[in-house]
Amino acid sequence: MLDKIKRLTNTEDKRRLLSNFMSLSVLQGANYVLPLITLPYLVRVLGPEKYGLIAFAQAFIQYFNILTDYGFNLSATREISIHRNNAQKVSEIFSSVMIIKLGLLFLSFVIMSILVFSFWKFRQDWLIYYLTFGMVVGQVLFPVWFFQGMERMKYITFLNITAKLIFTIAIFVFIRQASDYIYVPLINLFGYLVAGALALRIVFRGFKIGFKVPSYLSLIHQLKEGWYIFISTIAISGYTSSRLFAVGLFTDNTITGYYAIAEKLMNVVQTFPLGSLVQSLYPRLSNIYSESRERAKSLMNRFQNLTTIVYLIGLPIIYFLAPLIIKVIAGEPYPEVILAFRLLLFAVFFINANTFRVHFLLVSGKDSVYSRIHVIMGIGGFMLTFLMTYFFSFIGTVISLIVIEFIMLILTLKYSK
Repeated sequence: MLDKIKRLTNTEDKRRLLSNFMSLSVLQGANYVLPLITLPYLVRVLGPEKYGLIAFAQAFIQYFNILTDYGFNLSATREISIHRNNAQKVSEIFSSVMIIKLGLLFLSFVIMSILVFSFWKFRQDWLIYYLTFGMVVGQVLFPVWFFQGMERMKYITFLNITAKLIFTIAIFVFIRQASDYIYVPLINLFGYLVAGALALRIVFRGFKIGFKVPSYLSLIHQLKEGWYIFISTIAISGYTSSRLFAVGLFTDNTITGYYAIAEKLMNVVQTFPLGSLVQSLYPRLSNIYSESRERAKSLMNRFQNLTTIVYLIGLPIIYFLAPLIIKVIAGEPYPEVILAFRLLLFAVFFINANTFRVHFLLVSGKDSVYSRIHVIMGIGGFMLTFLMTYFFSFIGTVISLIVIEFIMLILTLKYSK
């Protein structure tokens, strides 16, 4: 046993990878535990209707998170990882990406304002959408891509847990009745801003990164680097962020609340416990691939097989326990939530059976292939999601996701060969 531990830590690279994995595992654990503390409380106090309104607002604002991210969470991570020993180059990359993200933040605010005051469905709850927009501001200020590229995930863990603890404690202090629902996005805003401000302080003081006015060529380079991933992310949102948004458009807030509970639980199952492994391994694979293509591919296959086995064992257990899980979380075993959650578990399997494989397309520089797959599925998935939701309510949403993720797996297997 001691020999195995020594082999895991006998080089600086292995120690760093293990540290990153442990840090992100703690973060995933917090992401797993803290929502399970606040979710039951919010559903009970606010009721499915107000909870559904908050969830719909977050789904709407998520589109602007996608716009401001512009694929940098993968493209800039890769750039930082490759040049992390060159402080001047890292400062140039950081400055260029932040300038672009701030410009996209302003554009997002203008677009959101136009949409909110152009449609009654949004205008009647305009304050909710403006407060929820604080999530976008916080994510722009928090350079996750920088810490991932530098392989210093402990900072991501510390700052994210700080924000989530602020949110969790404040929920129990300030949310006491259904009419307090307006405070939920306000509390979220405060947590995101605190985390973002602390993150920038660490970047400038801890890593000695200097902010400098980037050249035109540097800005264009970063825009080009993130373009394919950005297009892919927009396509992905056609069947990810759009699911909850479609349910909110075609049903009422109560049904939206039911579906939001099921999807929240699905996200927990999907990312825990192996989501941290994907995040910590991506920059490492990028670095390894630049030295040895076969070694990187072998490592990817090993972890993809591990992920598939874990979910093959775990998902049937969760399926069987679904009624108990829903009762504990929502206070009542809502049949709609149980049905949606059980069906969503099938999509979770297809997603995780493809996680490392699809990211390896980016590691190996196949950005255009990655983009092509997601654009094809994004366009088809967007139409399928809205059509199925329109005709079959939230059940149609779930079925469309299962179909999409299965086809995504088949396409990735085909293109990766």
